[in-house]
Amino acid sequence: MKRSAGIFFSFLLIFSLIGQPVLAEEKKKELSEDSSSAILIERDTGAVLYDKNSHEKLPPASMTKVMTMLLIMEALDSGHLSMDEKVRTSEHAASMGGSQIFLEPGEEMTVKDMLLGIAIASANDASVALAEKISGSEEAFVARMNERAKEMGLKDTKFQNPTGLTAKDHYSTAHDMALMAKELLKHEEITDFTKLYESYLREESEKKFWLVNTNKLVKFYPGVDGLKTGFTSEAKYCLTATAKKDGMRVIAVVFGAPTSKSRNAQITKMFDYAFSQYATHSLYKKGENLGKVKVSKGNYKEINAQTGEPVSLLTKKGEKAKDFTTELKLDKDLKAPINKGDTIGKIIIKKDGKKLAESALVADKGVKKASWWQLYKRSFGLFTQSK
Repeated sequence: MKRSAGIFFSFLLIFSLIGQPVLAEEKKKELSEDSSSAILIERDTGAVLYDKNSHEKLPPASMTKVMTMLLIMEALDSGHLSMDEKVRTSEHAASMGGSQIFLEPGEEMTVKDMLLGIAIASANDASVALAEKISGSEEAFVARMNERAKEMGLKDTKFQNPTGLTAKDHYSTAHDMALMAKELLKHEEITDFTKLYESYLREESEKKFWLVNTNKLVKFYPGVDGLKTGFTSEAKYCLTATAKKDGMRVIAVVFGAPTSKSRNAQITKMFDYAFSQYATHSLYKKGENLGKVKVSKGNYKEINAQTGEPVSLLTKKGEKAKDFTTELKLDKDLKAPINKGDTIGKIIIKKDGKKLAESALVADKGVKKASWWQLYKRSFGLFTQSK
């Protein structure tokens, strides 16, 4: 069974919320007039608050690392990696140009420090080193990146590397990048890295290295705590950013801004608009158990179906969240093995019979196949009970 992968991304239609277009055309132009494409979404519901050419395929530059960081966080979550584990730098990883932390061939650094280098300084060498550690080679990691994109239903994304360095047939869209960010933010601890304006590596050596965040908004816009900038001469200035205020988290993406100043200004305008016009009403936090699902032939007979991410309602500012219903749909006939985090159902939020949002419910723990002795004891117990 595939992991919860954003299969149930469902965008609220703002027209149904407010009965009119999200913005007048004049206001739309003001938000991202200098960019090639842009999008603004509310994280919990996936509601699109603003859109400009969001399905146009464009080079994402280092925003590619949103997917790279997602696979790193999933490897940590599954136990394939640990933060304190040391990673050895290959000749290939050390040869990466562009933004880097100047890893030398054979140098060892912890996963935590390499992730710091990626999240703060957009380190290409650390990205490749971790890619090789997770998948065995950069090529295998890139194949997993593209497989993961397909699992998420992203039809307009294709990766050729984990760094975003210019490559033929390497592209994404503002829409797809927003969904990647939405998925990455399920791993809430990623913002412990991306929110830092500065940090240091190799502090106890002569090669002490100062990291400064390429996303200046983490310092200058209250509530911004990620996620990833991008720049190449082809892609121009790009940014996938997220901010949280008054319980509402939003994600804004800009492709192809002419300058970093323009890029930051456009993201700022989108955030200002979202926080001034909308409010999020929390229904369930991540990890809340909403039902039980039976499992056949497993070492556990049943598991909890829990929220894989926060579940919320979105309204215009000042409006109350009311007159909505929730519907649980839990999978039946589940068979072991099941991994922790696998999708085993969904919760649907409705109002007046119309679906507003949908979110995956996931397994709260893993289930292995039951041994023959466990199955025997169960069948024997049923036999004795029937007599």
